[in-house]
Amino acid sequence: MSEFDLFVIGAGSGGVRASRIAAAHGAKVAVAEEFRVGGTCVIRGCVPKKLLVYGAHFAEDLNDAAMFGWDVPKCEFSWPVLRDNVLAEVGRLEGLYKQTLDNHSVKIFHERAELTGPNSVRLSSGEEIRAKHILIATGARPAMPDIEGIEHAITSNETFLLEQLPKRIVIAGGGYIANEFAGIFHQFGSHVTIVNRSDVILRGYDEQIRDRLLQISLTKGIEFRFNSIFRKIEKRDDGSLFLTMEGCDHIEADAVLFATGRQPNVEGLGCEAAGIKVGEKGEIMVDEDSRTNVPSIYAVGDVTDRVQLTPVAIREGHAFADTVFGNKPWRVDYNCIPSAVFSHPPLAGVGMTEGQARNKLGSVRTYTSDFRPMKNVLAGRNERSLYKLVVDGSNDRVVGIHMIGPDAPEILQAAAIAVKAGLKKADFDATIALHPTMSEELVLMR
Repeated sequence: MSEFDLFVIGAGSGGVRASRIAAAHGAKVAVAEEFRVGGTCVIRGCVPKKLLVYGAHFAEDLNDAAMFGWDVPKCEFSWPVLRDNVLAEVGRLEGLYKQTLDNHSVKIFHERAELTGPNSVRLSSGEEIRAKHILIATGARPAMPDIEGIEHAITSNETFLLEQLPKRIVIAGGGYIANEFAGIFHQFGSHVTIVNRSDVILRGYDEQIRDRLLQISLTKGIEFRFNSIFRKIEKRDDGSLFLTMEGCDHIEADAVLFATGRQPNVEGLGCEAAGIKVGEKGEIMVDEDSRTNVPSIYAVGDVTDRVQLTPVAIREGHAFADTVFGNKPWRVDYNCIPSAVFSHPPLAGVGMTEGQARNKLGSVRTYTSDFRPMKNVLAGRNERSLYKLVVDGSNDRVVGIHMIGPDAPEILQAAAIAVKAGLKKADFDATIALHPTMSEELVLMR
C-alpha cells in the first residue's frame, strides 16, 4: 500500500496549488484526477470562455474599423477555426499544469479516487492508498433541472465542443455565465434569448451597473424573458427544439444552454465512509482553515461552496499547504474580493454596492461618471460606460467601486487595491489623471 503525506483528490486550480506548495515544503504528495489536469477553469471554464470573449469582440471591432480608415473587404467568421484553436490552447495549458506537478515530484494518478476512511482512499484501479492528510478539491459542475427533455439541453461545458453555431439559442439563467455566453453567441451571429426565473440579472452586483448591461443587451438585440420557467423540451425531426414555457410564450430554438448554478462534486466520493459532514447542497463543510469535521481531511475550492472563484480556490489551497506543511499558518481573507462579468461590454466590481453600503453604513455618498468612450464616439457607437464610487459618508473611505465598459475588469484589478487598502475619496481626488484614458474617470468624479 502506497503512503503519502498528502493525497489530493482533484487536480483543478485549488488542488494543483496545494499539491505544489506542499511538495515544495518537503511533503510526499500525490493527486488523483479522473478527467484532465487543470480543472474547470483551465479545461472548460474561465480560460476557454475568455478566449471566446476575445473572439466575439472582433465582430464590433471589425465593424468599427471603417470609421478609423480601415477597409476590410471580406469579413467572415469560422466557428470551427476558433473552437479548434481554443481547444488546442487548453491542451497546451493542461500540459503545463502536468509539468508543474512533475517538476515538484507530485505523483499523478489519472483515475478516480474514493475515500474509504480518515486516512485512506481507493483508486478506481483498486489500489489502496494511505495518507496522513487528505485534501478534497473536486470542484463543482453545472446544475441541471429535472424537467422532461433535459437531455436535449447543454451546459457551459459543451459549448466549447459544438459542431456548429446555433442560429437560435436560449440561455437559462441570469447570472454571470448566462450573460457572458449571451454576449458571445450574439456577437457570433446567433439570436439569443435569456430566460430567467426572476426579474433580476446578476444578483449581487450594483443595481445601476446591472441595469446598464440590461439596457445595452436589449439595444444589441438580445431578448429577455423574465419570471419564466421551463416545463418541457422537445426535439423535432429537423433537430430544432420546442420549449414549453410557463410565464412567457413557448419558444422555438436550435440549442438550449442551462446556466442556473453549480453543484459540488461529492457523489461517489466516499464522504459518508470517511464521516465527513456535508451541507444541504452537498457542499463539504469546513472551518476557517479548510478543515472538515474529520481532522485529517480538508477541502478547498468550489466543493465547499464558499466563494466559487478560481483565485479564491488557489488561495485556499496555498493557505492550506503553508499552514499544514510549511509551519506558516495563515487564513484566506474573503473580504473585498473583486469580481467581473465578461459580458459584452464587461462589468466589474469590488467592495460594497450602494444598496449594501446604505444598509450597513447608513451615511453614504456616491459618485458616478456616465460617459461615451472615445473609441465609441468616433465609431458612431452610442454605447455608454458607467463608473461608480461608493463612499462611507462618515470617514470618506471608498468602500466600493463598480464599473461597466470596455476593459472594466482590467481597470478594476488595480482599483481594487485602493478599496482593500481603505483609501479615501480624497486620495482619488489627489491623484493626477492619466489622459486620455477611460480609467482617468476614477479620479475625476466630484
